Amino acid sequence: MQLHLFGGVSRYEPENICRLFLPHEPITLTDSPEGATEGLTASAGIDGGTATARVRLGAFDRTLCTAVTEKDPLLSLWGKPAEFAVSGLLYTLFCELFETAQPWGLLTGVRPVKLFRRLTQAVGEEEAARYFRETLRCSAEKTALARRTLHAEDAVLSLSTPMSCSLYLSVPFCPTRCAYCSFVSQTTERSQHLIPRYTELLCEEIAATGAIVRSLGLKTESVYIGGGTPTTLSASQLEAVMAATAKAFDLSAVREYTVEAGRPDTVTEDKLRAVAAGGATRLSINPQTLRDDVLETIGRRHTTAQFYEAFSLARRLGFDHINTDLIAGLPGDDREGFERTVDGILELSPESVTVHTLSMKRASHLVIQGREDYDAGGDTPHMVSYAAARLSDSGYHPYYLYRQSRCVGNQENTGWSKDGHDGLYNVFMMDETHTVLGCGAGAVTKLKCPDSEHLERVFNFKFPYEYNDRFAEMLERKQQVVSFYEPYTGRGSTL
Repeated sequence: MQLHLFGGVSRYEPENICRLFLPHEPITLTDSPEGATEGLTASAGIDGGTATARVRLGAFDRTLCTAVTEKDPLLSLWGKPAEFAVSGLLYTLFCELFETAQPWGLLTGVRPVKLFRRLTQAVGEEEAARYFRETLRCSAEKTALARRTLHAEDAVLSLSTPMSCSLYLSVPFCPTRCAYCSFVSQTTERSQHLIPRYTELLCEEIAATGAIVRSLGLKTESVYIGGGTPTTLSASQLEAVMAATAKAFDLSAVREYTVEAGRPDTVTEDKLRAVAAGGATRLSINPQTLRDDVLETIGRRHTTAQFYEAFSLARRLGFDHINTDLIAGLPGDDREGFERTVDGILELSPESVTVHTLSMKRASHLVIQGREDYDAGGDTPHMVSYAAARLSDSGYHPYYLYRQSRCVGNQENTGWSKDGHDGLYNVFMMDETHTVLGCGAGAVTKLKCPDSEHLERVFNFKFPYEYNDRFAEMLERKQQVVSFYEPYTGRGSTL
């Protein structure tokens, strides 16, 4: 489609509104309001205090106008008044053209619950919910989900202090690359030779990062070893990484220590014993689906039986907080198959379940191989709703939520847990509550000011071979953490 913007309106939000309805359609910005003579064209902007939008496709040719208001004090929490007005008009026209509304309405950002919190702080929870429904045009179902999640998140956020931090350790290796994956991870078939040196350097970075934390007086609240698949490492390598962490950081006050064992085919007894001995309190074993045919389609070389074996082994070894990840909308799955997966997981009674929606990322094999128009037959919204209802009825509550671009059905990813088993790191990270220190290839350190919302980022090299080859250079970047906290050094007790 072609999009023409005028009157100084920036492209970000109007373009995102277009992508809600046309997630895989190339969008070309044009200088002419006339646009192309064929295909979908949209024109939107501000003229003399009036927002105008026009959408044309075949016989459909509609124009809407509205006055731009500066009076709504809540608009500053969402965006600029001009962008809001233009985006709202475009949204209305696309709803008419495609005869459908979006479940999250005008919202295109990653963190809807964070916005709900800001609105609640400004005008109260009831008014925030009304604003979500009426002004931002979120469905009643999604508004209620955001509201429930807010309550659980607030309880977790109260645990953090201004000088708190969390630690993320990246192990960017997997047995195979899943068809939907866009993360910077390497298959062990191609990168096995990198792993020994990578593990040694990761331990060095952990030591250096721990020294910085100690010097600044930061308090580590949670540890998360993710990837990739951390359990692609051998038992001895896992022991080394976790021993380095225990040596470098004061773990006595850590509230949660998670290790992802995401691929059941990498789970062995010696590895789980190493993880338990290293201090992990939370384990994630992720089937994504309990259908073997779907697992094969998405490139996961394990079976449902292997997932059950891994889960049972973890229980026998004493893990009392196991998370499982599921994905709604996978190729080859359908509504009945997904329902059976949810029901099968609930029979195991894991402490937490994360329900993801398939995201059609540009770098994934699913898109590269030409499946970018895949929509799961329109079943995905039902899958997500079914999971929410079954989990709620089974005693789980939503504790964190985020959205991704190009999600099938414009749904969301939600973490559900039993009482007392909320994934703390997930909440801290998604809310951007406090500093998260990242170690390993692809990791990002996100620095949060103790007395404001200001954030800064320090990036590690993306690929394991870069990490190995340019480690000294990357380690120097960690000193940015020290300079960031200089204004607060020695003031930890008063913050």
